[in-house]
Amino acid sequence: MAAFIPSGRPAAEDGFTYLGVLFLIMMMGMALASAGELWATAARRDRERQLLWVGTQYAQALRSYYRSSPGLAQYPKDLADLLQDERFPSARHHIRQLYPDPMGNGEWFLMRGFDGRITGISSASTDKPLKQTNFPTQWSDFNGMASYKDWQFVAEKAFTDGASGPVKAQSTAPQALQP
Repeated sequence: MAAFIPSGRPAAEDGFTYLGVLFLIMMMGMALASAGELWATAARRDRERQLLWVGTQYAQALRSYYRSSPGLAQYPKDLADLLQDERFPSARHHIRQLYPDPMGNGEWFLMRGFDGRITGISSASTDKPLKQTNFPTQWSDFNGMASYKDWQFVAEKAFTDGASGPVKAQSTAPQALQP
């Protein structure tokens, strides 16, 4: 039979170290969960920025394809036509590469005209965007949209003069006050 040897400490202090370690582990877990949530939000905001950039690239490429059409102006039948436009003696490139949808599974929702040709794209994701305001001028109608699928990048709204749209000249002359 084993003999019980007392440690010399009072019995009331036996569980305090154990509870202290448990409390420390709980606090570390909460801090890691908070850091993970911040990281996930930052990653989602980055993917939103990518979606705006890539969507603008596609809209500008669609507009370029349409405007450079020989004869009757038309949109492409497939996104690959933006990459390699074979309607000319030497192929033209309206976009550098075919970008995947950063918010969805990589596949775009294609908007087609009455003739079946692609007039715009949007994300396939139905998630609610974090960004709700302060869009570039050409995409100002994205304010308050319920999902990424509602962010429709169409050729008619693509500006090629700059990232935020064409620059308007402003008058520096003082204006007369109305009585």
